[in-house]
Amino acid sequence: MRYLPLLLCLAAPLAAADSYLLRGGTVHPVSSPPLENASVLIQDGKIAEIGQRVSAPRNARVIDVRGLHVYPGMIDSASQLGLLEISSVRETVDVSEIGDFNPQLRAAIAVNPASEHIPVTRVNGITSAIVLPAGGIISGQAALMRLDGWTWEEMELRRSAALHLRFPVIQMASSEAGRGSGRASFAEAKKRHDAELLKLADFFEQARRYQRAKAAATPDFKTNLTLEAMLPVLDGKLPVLITAVRERAVREALLFAGKQKIRIILAQVREPGKQLEEIKARNIPVILGPTLALPLEEDDPYDSAFTLPAELHRAGIRFAFGSFSTSFARNLPYQAAAAVAYGLPHEEGLKALTLNAASIWGVEKEVGSIEKGKWADLVVTDGDPLEIRTNVKHLFIRGKSVGVESRHTKLYEKYLSRP
Repeated sequence: MRYLPLLLCLAAPLAAADSYLLRGGTVHPVSSPPLENASVLIQDGKIAEIGQRVSAPRNARVIDVRGLHVYPGMIDSASQLGLLEISSVRETVDVSEIGDFNPQLRAAIAVNPASEHIPVTRVNGITSAIVLPAGGIISGQAALMRLDGWTWEEMELRRSAALHLRFPVIQMASSEAGRGSGRASFAEAKKRHDAELLKLADFFEQARRYQRAKAAATPDFKTNLTLEAMLPVLDGKLPVLITAVRERAVREALLFAGKQKIRIILAQVREPGKQLEEIKARNIPVILGPTLALPLEEDDPYDSAFTLPAELHRAGIRFAFGSFSTSFARNLPYQAAAAVAYGLPHEEGLKALTLNAASIWGVEKEVGSIEKGKWADLVVTDGDPLEIRTNVKHLFIRGKSVGVESRHTKLYEKYLSRP
């Protein structure tokens, strides 16, 4: 009987999250103008009140944030956090599987909650991230994960946020490219490209036949997990995240999506060219890769990656930023900062990291801004989060206070005190 209280405790549902009152700071809701000398009340993991006259309930912990700033947590719209630890150690890499078509694979269940990259990223103000599978043509299902939790189930915000499709492109081997613009080399590369496009179209046709057979409910129908995973895509319930970097790939991806009648999100676009009008006309969101990047070609303008976000903004295209990384996911706010320095309005840069990202992934009613009723994914800073000198003082994910320590901060403290 001595262990009965412990057993009852373990069997009981999780207790409600602690209550906090962040008092007296500058609150940046993102969805509305900043509020000076305002407070945010957190109860049961959600934002209960915002304003200049918010009183603290009896059980709330009051945190004085005068002189500080409260922002919604940032969202990395493309990463491999939790799937890759040390790239040179094969046992810590779980980003892909063999085969060209793996729509049934879910990145969420492979996420390692104990990854050292997660707190390193988190303490820079990033509270959620899209985790992308890789490999093949259809890599699997990307997941939107919170960057805190003991298990992947606790971390998941959307187990299936999108299907990741790496659109076939014409790729010439380095040995072929080195021989110049030989027609034979290009013809061979195009032949491979066309074969992959044909395989992709055929796979979608297989999925449609499976869809019709399932609807018909014939006695000999057998469930196929690979094709079953395609049904939400064909029904328009699950978007397809298509990696398409250059204009040709973007154009072919748009044509393919139109023919297949699927919802798409374009990823890692670097050279949209004349396709901007079509992207806008079809209201297709874009996930931009790092702006702190070199030009794709030696003759491209040096600032092509820096100015692209401002170009998309002027065109009226909804976009967000993704690190497409693990080790450098922490630098996400500085990708937006570079875009701001090259013409993107500051408030739009902040939205691309928060509310716009949440809208693209269908969670704008849950996270992405500081509004009553949303999850309290909040960051308290001593300055602008896009500034590299800014420090995160407090961090909340789902209303839980999360420490601002990481392997980086521990190493800093260790060597700072070195004799």
